[in-house]
Amino acid sequence: MSIPSTEHLETAPIAVTPCLLSYLPILYVAWSDDLLTPTEIQVIRQSLEECDCWLSDAEKQQLNRWLDPTWHPSPQTLRRWLNTIRINTLHVPNGETASLAELGIQMALAKLPLHSSAQHSSDEARQALLKVEKELGLSGEASSRSLLDQRPEPVPEQPTQASFNVSAMTQLLDGKQAVLKQQVRTLLSDPVFAYVDTSDKMAYRAQVLQWCQWLADQGFGAVLYPKHCGGADDMSKYIAIFETLGCHDLSLTIKYGVQFGLFGGSILALGTDFHHRKYLRDVGTLDLPGCFAMTESGHGSNVRDIETVATYMPDTKDFIIHTPNESARKEYIGNAAMHGQLATVFAQLYTQGECYGVHAIMVPIRDEDGNALPNVRIEDNGEKLGLNGVDNGRIWFNGVRVPRENLLNRFANVEEDGTYKSSISSDSKRFFTMLGTLVGGRICVPMAGLSAAKSGLAIAIKYAARRRQFGPTDQPETIILDYPTHQRRLLPLLANAYALDFAHKYLAKRFLKRTEADSRAIEGLAAGLKAVSTWNTTQTLQECREACGGNGYLAVNRFAALKADTEIFTTFEGDNTVLMQLVAKGRLGQFSREFRNMNLFGWIKYFSHQLETAVTELNPITIRNTDAEHLLDSDFHLDIFQYREEYLVTSVAKRLKKRIDKGMDSYDAFLQCQTHLVNMAHAYIERVILEQFILGIKNCADASLKPILKKLCDLYALSTIEKNKGWYLEHDYLEGRKTKAIRKMVDQLCRELRPDALALVEAFAIPDACLAAPIAVEGVG
Repeated sequence: MSIPSTEHLETAPIAVTPCLLSYLPILYVAWSDDLLTPTEIQVIRQSLEECDCWLSDAEKQQLNRWLDPTWHPSPQTLRRWLNTIRINTLHVPNGETASLAELGIQMALAKLPLHSSAQHSSDEARQALLKVEKELGLSGEASSRSLLDQRPEPVPEQPTQASFNVSAMTQLLDGKQAVLKQQVRTLLSDPVFAYVDTSDKMAYRAQVLQWCQWLADQGFGAVLYPKHCGGADDMSKYIAIFETLGCHDLSLTIKYGVQFGLFGGSILALGTDFHHRKYLRDVGTLDLPGCFAMTESGHGSNVRDIETVATYMPDTKDFIIHTPNESARKEYIGNAAMHGQLATVFAQLYTQGECYGVHAIMVPIRDEDGNALPNVRIEDNGEKLGLNGVDNGRIWFNGVRVPRENLLNRFANVEEDGTYKSSISSDSKRFFTMLGTLVGGRICVPMAGLSAAKSGLAIAIKYAARRRQFGPTDQPETIILDYPTHQRRLLPLLANAYALDFAHKYLAKRFLKRTEADSRAIEGLAAGLKAVSTWNTTQTLQECREACGGNGYLAVNRFAALKADTEIFTTFEGDNTVLMQLVAKGRLGQFSREFRNMNLFGWIKYFSHQLETAVTELNPITIRNTDAEHLLDSDFHLDIFQYREEYLVTSVAKRLKKRIDKGMDSYDAFLQCQTHLVNMAHAYIERVILEQFILGIKNCADASLKPILKKLCDLYALSTIEKNKGWYLEHDYLEGRKTKAIRKMVDQLCRELRPDALALVEAFAIPDACLAAPIAVEGVG
């Protein structure tokens, strides 16, 4: 792998691990003439091989980067190395000299915990370093004395005392499933869950499967299923586990979701007690690995028109599952390429010569030895941008026969003679009812994505809180999180994370308590939050990666994996842009129903509200008000969000009506208004997020947390208004002087939140073993 950039390496952080400290005196002297000869490099690198018990692989990688002959430390970098050595040798009495090797070992031992394994291997390291010193001809005593002269006093850091109780904030974020989430974190911190090399795809997949098995062994795979199937019958536990797994390797998160959520969940939601008892116990223990075969090459988001066929044969009382053409092959199916034995296959159901639309049928695809069954063809999807620990594959069926009882028949059944029966007479309603039972995945995926975004924020903010760059002459360099530009990059995204956390919990709570009457509204909200939240994950991880400079580009610091693995979150469980159109149509439907059901009093009330808005919010005083009290008023925030949402709903409805009244087909009318529909959906979801953040603060039982949460909420609201200021200016809701005041207030909120930034990411309670980025923990900078 090539070195990220000379500029980045020349600003290597002074925070290093104890064992790296032991090499710093020799490296400083060796590089002082701006040249490392091949012999010097070879000698030092040979010492690395002799220090296996002293140095970790990550530390060896860092030392090899410093030994790269194409890189030359700048004078500034050498000064920083020198300053690091002097600060870490304050315990050495003035005038006492030692060899460079001994000096390095003393610095390391002062930092290492007593009785650590590294402490025990210090003699080995001392001998290796003395050998380097001798072979390179370095004068240990003279060199070490020059390093110890004129040692500076340690530079005091900015106080980092949090204004709130971090444990209390963690408890708030973890909610009712706090104990379970901590159990999952503890499990993920076990050494067996340590991240592995992902370059060997087959080994990686095997490891992810093993991780998944360990989760199942803990009972975490079956929590969703009925108790008589070995489960806990608790969807809230499944959601909590899935969300927490998002802090770890996301291939594990998705593998877990495919096996226990999509595959097992489809049996639970679409099957009957017969299917539950037959399959779910083995699904929950991972004795029966399976897959969820819905997506096809020709149809991703458009499930209604998938082409796989399931034809019932009354003579043999079975279904024939068939892939009629290449576009009908099942595509990108998790667990299909290697591990799945049984698949929930979505197909067009035919019986007695009629098609009854999409239904789900259990179809075996492999035997227990992993061999594809007759008339089933399976291919590996191959290397992906990310999530290569998940074995995605393609499936073709060539007249595969399965028993009639393999139909998941909760909502519809085929009798032995081929008669089709359903309690839902409308094909369309039946289709959406079936899909609606699977909305849980659309709720969980963005929550895992948000956990990944939180990991990115934790890495970037922890790094920024100790990374120094530039500063006044002869003064310590400035911590980069103290730069307003850096605060602007990261802290609004931190506010987004907290805002979305409250919104996701609200949606999950509604989903768990859903009734038939509000199921469509929940589906729409789930679609919108999934889109906005996963887009935010992509944006957050990109900004955090950039904020960490070249270190963010190193695979060891995890942004490469986080970015690659979450990219697909904007696509699976529904393409985000398609989902936002679904949201918009749902909002228009609700708008239409409200108007259709209005009596005269309702119409008067609606237009009175519109008039009141115009009077109170669009008057010159309000649109120019720049008082801090007003700008930080939650009522102002909610009013301005609601105004935009209501205006866009009304204007889109008018646009559509105008076109349809002129005779345009409704489909074409929607196409012409597509971008407006998506904007309206964004406004709706942004309003819900803000509304739930405000309510969450209001309902927070711990009053001590409310001030910091209010600042985060204010930052979310004002940064969102700032993002949409062009629209507000166009529609005369804000004047230029007010948008400028809002910009300044965003800057001020970032400054005020800066002292709490570290504590706010600590409250995410992501274990160091899961972060595993040297720049985020005490380690390699």
